Order: sequence, then C-alpha cells, then structure tokens
Amino acid sequence: MAPPPLAGVLRRWAALVYEAFLLTALVFIASFVLTPLVSPGSAARGELVMPSPAARIGSFVALFALGGAFFAWIWSEGRRTLPMKAWRLALVTDAYAPLSRRRAFARYVAAWIGPALAVVAYAALTPHGFAALAWPLVFLNWLAALVDPQRQFLHDRIAGTRLVTTAR
Repeated sequence: MAPPPLAGVLRRWAALVYEAFLLTALVFIASFVLTPLVSPGSAARGELVMPSPAARIGSFVALFALGGAFFAWIWSEGRRTLPMKAWRLALVTDAYAPLSRRRAFARYVAAWIGPALAVVAYAALTPHGFAALAWPLVFLNWLAALVDPQRQFLHDRIAGTRLVTTAR
C-alpha cells in the first residue's frame, strides 16, 4: 500500500491559522486562571496591577508548558486536532508511523524557533531603531516550506514529522 500523500502548503497553512485560533482560546482561558496567582489581591481591590517580572516569566513558562503538554498529547498516538480533522490531515513520522509524545513535543518546541528569533532580533534591533525588521522572522518556520524540496515546514523537518492527507 502506498503511503498517504503529503498535504499541500495551502492546506497546511489554513489548518495552522485554525490551530492558532484554538491555541489563542486555550491561552486566554489559562491566563484567566493564572491572573489571580500572579496578581494576588489586586482583583479584590479593583486595582490593575502589573505583575512582577518573575510572575510574568512564570506565567509565560506555565502557558508555554501548557501548550506543549496539550500538543504533545493531541499530536501523539494518531490523535488529531479539530483543524486537522476539518482539513483531513494527519501528523506522522517520516516513516509514516504515529508520533510519540516526545516527538510531538519536539515539533511543538521547534515550531517556536521563528517567533523566538523574532523576539531576540527585536530586542537587539530596538536600540538602533530597526525593530520593525524583526517581524518577518516570526514566519521563518512556515516560509521555509517555500524553499524546502518537499515543501516541509521547518519544524516538521527538524522533528522528523510530516502532515499527510487522509481519506474522507
């Protein structure tokens, strides 16, 4: 039996946008739960208090870990997210096997390479007045598909995964 065909770039980008909406909703809900923990007592007094840098870093780490746990679970062992079901996609290894949680988590971390580089470039370029030049790096992972011979996203290439189409 022939392996399933690789999904096209436009289909993967469409699923990515849909996935971003779901991740945003997850982050909003988790942030709502975290807010009283990082700004204790301020809500009861009706104050808007900026959390300390340590609390903001802790919130970021917690949200990043939550996203990693969610995607490591949902992408592993043949499970699929709602956008993957809607766009008839499946995430498999290069050998067309279901992903392990470890590989799914590696894909999640690799997907943040472009945004992380954009943040670093923004911090480095801001003092020189060139901060706007950092934003294209956000899209590095996905723009890599335009030059990759198999049209793979950078995070799929790094994690040894691929998105394939599934039957109706």
